[in-house]
Amino acid sequence: MSPWGNEDTKELISILGKYNIKATFFVVGGWVDKYPKSVKQLADAGHEVMNHSNTHPHMSELSIEQISEEINSCNDKIEAITGRRPILHRAPFGEYTNNLIDVLTSLNMYCIQWDVDSLDWKDYDATRIYKKVISGVKAGSICLFHNAALHTPEALPRIIEKLLADGYEIVPISKLIYKNNYTINFDGEQIPNETTTENSAN
Repeated sequence: MSPWGNEDTKELISILGKYNIKATFFVVGGWVDKYPKSVKQLADAGHEVMNHSNTHPHMSELSIEQISEEINSCNDKIEAITGRRPILHRAPFGEYTNNLIDVLTSLNMYCIQWDVDSLDWKDYDATRIYKKVISGVKAGSICLFHNAALHTPEALPRIIEKLLADGYEIVPISKLIYKNNYTINFDGEQIPNETTTENSAN
């Protein structure tokens, strides 16, 4: 999830808590500055608070030094509140470049994309959000939602209940990804190397 405003944070924490689900929230440094209590609430509830840049720029327009500043500034702010330094980054606009990957690699971080966009940011109604997510989910999917989208709190319980009924386990992204011994295909998927069958996130 990506927080924009702060209207729904407590409600989303409550909904996820009802199902004992831990999620990953990618936050911008400016959001951390504005809502430090919410950042702490997310962390205290057991959710991952990860890096979405400091100012939400187009990374392709930045130098390596500027990218590094964006990542480290946001990490510093999150760590100061949660005590944990992020290891994941979701690029603003989903826009990742070789320079961004190089910076993240140097920081022992991983760049995350998504394969299922709820499109909740378009203010679709709850039923349309539900159908968009359920029709796209497969094993290993990363689903994108946003805080302060109009109908996400309404849609989320139905989505969670359907996924759980279908046998899916919903986990934070750091527990989903491979961290070693993998390659990435043209679709951006991690493929474990033949030499290992163990998910190194475990």
